[in-house]
Amino acid sequence: MSEMNVNMPRPEHPKPQFVRENWLNLNGEWDFAFDFGKSYKERGWAQKGQYDQKILVPFCPESELSGIGYTDFIPAVWYHRTVNLTAEQLIGRVILHFGAVDYHTEVFVNGKAVGTHDGGYVSFFFDITNAVKAGINEITVYVVDDLRSGKQPCGKQCCEYYSHDCSYTRTTGIWQTVWMEFVPETYIKNVKVFPNVNTVSVTVQANLNQMAVGYTLTVAVYFEGREVGKTSVKVDGANANLTINLTEKHIWMVGEPNLYDLVYTLEGQTTDIVNSYFGLRSVSISDRAICINENPVFQRLVLDQGFYPDGIYTAPSDEALKQDILMSQAVGFNGARLHEKVFEERFLYWADKLGYLVWGEYPNWGLDYTKADCIQYVMPEWIDEVTRDFNHPALVGWCPFNETWDVNGAQQSNYILSQLYHITKALDPTRPCIDTSGNFHVITDIYDVHDYEQIPEKFVQHYEPMKTDFNKSWDNFPQRQHHEGQPYFVSEYGGTWWNAEMAAKQQGGDDSREASWGYGEQCVNEMQVGERIAALTKVLLDNPNICAFCYTQLTDVEQEQNGVYDYHRHPKFSKEVYEVIRKGFTAEAAIESKEPGAIIDK
Repeated sequence: MSEMNVNMPRPEHPKPQFVRENWLNLNGEWDFAFDFGKSYKERGWAQKGQYDQKILVPFCPESELSGIGYTDFIPAVWYHRTVNLTAEQLIGRVILHFGAVDYHTEVFVNGKAVGTHDGGYVSFFFDITNAVKAGINEITVYVVDDLRSGKQPCGKQCCEYYSHDCSYTRTTGIWQTVWMEFVPETYIKNVKVFPNVNTVSVTVQANLNQMAVGYTLTVAVYFEGREVGKTSVKVDGANANLTINLTEKHIWMVGEPNLYDLVYTLEGQTTDIVNSYFGLRSVSISDRAICINENPVFQRLVLDQGFYPDGIYTAPSDEALKQDILMSQAVGFNGARLHEKVFEERFLYWADKLGYLVWGEYPNWGLDYTKADCIQYVMPEWIDEVTRDFNHPALVGWCPFNETWDVNGAQQSNYILSQLYHITKALDPTRPCIDTSGNFHVITDIYDVHDYEQIPEKFVQHYEPMKTDFNKSWDNFPQRQHHEGQPYFVSEYGGTWWNAEMAAKQQGGDDSREASWGYGEQCVNEMQVGERIAALTKVLLDNPNICAFCYTQLTDVEQEQNGVYDYHRHPKFSKEVYEVIRKGFTAEAAIESKEPGAIIDK
């Protein structure tokens, strides 16, 4: 079992949909060193380094929780620790996992190079069986980070020294759990799960780590401890496909997150057992709505950037991930855009458990997407993201790019956007894909726009014509993109700026905006904030040709102070204001109305 220590940060299993009994959490104190000249590798640090600091993994060195808190640019870093392994643990294969490391990673075990990885956001692993031994083993990790190169996605990490507007503190190096897994020689590498609501069944496609003869895969399904289905099949080479008919039907829905447990058992010369879960739900597009289980569901989403004041990219605890969702639900949201960042799998687990819709995105900002060859810097990790998160029922859509603005006067490469769209649909035909949120669309299943108009009277003018004529949809860039009848999604709006201290200064004649930024002019008091949010939201909910919104944003992030909560997850408003906000977000949407003719025809 995993080593548990009260001093170990983030001790929970990092992959709740793929759990084996034999694993070892490597979070905790590691040796650490900055490599500002990027010269330590040629000076032999892979074999023997002279470390002068300690760091608390999995927190990045920019964060307070890491114990370092260095926020200037960091070109390269080194990590080192020892691990004591038993002979029993070395029976079979030893896999070293990294939840995420930003950006270029090289790993050495006992001085031997075991692998490299490019990408700052998605999990990766190395088979280190041939490098480890019984007893003390040394693990060394070298990371290079250059987010100003134009060849590295950085999302909302700031490319200037000071954070500003909607760009925030950077993250370098390890920022998710590091762990070992002890598996048999032949094991289940990954699984794709295809639930079918109509046939009340689930199809499993399993891939093994190698070709196997004489192995059988058995999949057992449980609901609340009761076995509701079980099927076995012979492995064909390195694959096994089977369908299990379920004796009980329990739909996963928004706010009603019914989940089935899964147990995969691979038996042959060795045995591999993996525990997982899935939800019985479907996503489809019907006329002008996004449907969950074939029913139109208005998606009341919030923009969640996944930043934390003490951990930067890394939540301080698993409970903090859960609480972010509960806070969101408390004010009326039923989901989130996981914005400009690939969120860790534990967040998606809590979304699954709490019945909370999410859209998967990629941190495309920082890339020079005007050049076609930029695709090489995003495609491999995007493929890994779609593959990693495919089985989560809470995840209802993909969006590889966001706001692809012109770069130095050059326009986006339409080739990149179209290719990533087609790659996404090939990997996952079960969910809609938005090519680039807001602008500039090339090919998309959902047509979305961003609209930060703060005056409700002007905001309503944008959308009033399309209430009766879908062809008169509002577009902020009609010269660059065109709505072609897809479901219409206002995927960023609001962003209503409120900082009580700054508002008081402005009331006294001080127009300084230092340390505080948001969209438009601040309201004069917090009740006006609530009323503005509710008024803007009503425009979208009342329109039968709008299927979803995404309000900016869940929390303040550093100087951007337009969150529903502050950066520390504390309330910004009185209970009375929150009630106005909650009623605004939860009011009935036109596509959900039970009035005759109000529901979109399927």
